[in-house]
Amino acid sequence: MSQNFQPPAPDSVTEAPAAPAPARSGNIGLGLVAAVVAALVAAAAYGGIMNAIDREVGYAAIGVGLLVGLAAGKLGGRNPILPVVAAVLSIGAVYLGQLFFIALVMADYGKIGVGEVLSQVGIGGLNDLWKENADLMSYVFLGIGGFAAFGAAKKVSD
Repeated sequence: MSQNFQPPAPDSVTEAPAAPAPARSGNIGLGLVAAVVAALVAAAAYGGIMNAIDREVGYAAIGVGLLVGLAAGKLGGRNPILPVVAAVLSIGAVYLGQLFFIALVMADYGKIGVGEVLSQVGIGGLNDLWKENADLMSYVFLGIGGFAAFGAAKKVSD
């Protein structure tokens, strides 16, 4: 006994499957905070590295830029302002690292702590010393850090 069974015809209106949720593009606030924290950590490391080897190194400036750019781009997403902010923060981090290096050298020379150097000389005094001793390479390292940060933030966010 065989029965002829035909399935019901589909409705003329079929529902389309639900579209997948859009991919999360990142959080600009989190990216900015991460970039600031990375810049401060990188500045301290940059100054410490320069003090340990007693000179500036371009690779360290690249490392500062990469760290800041990766933090901004990875956590901040594809926002077009983040690479620019990362570059500016990286330039500031390289500059702060150079100031920290000057403070470390003064602390070693005077056999005092870095905190005491900062309280006696101050940031303005460190800045004056930096301006007196800055040469073309000091500015090149600032640019290298900014360039690396911009590129890293752009590349990671894609």
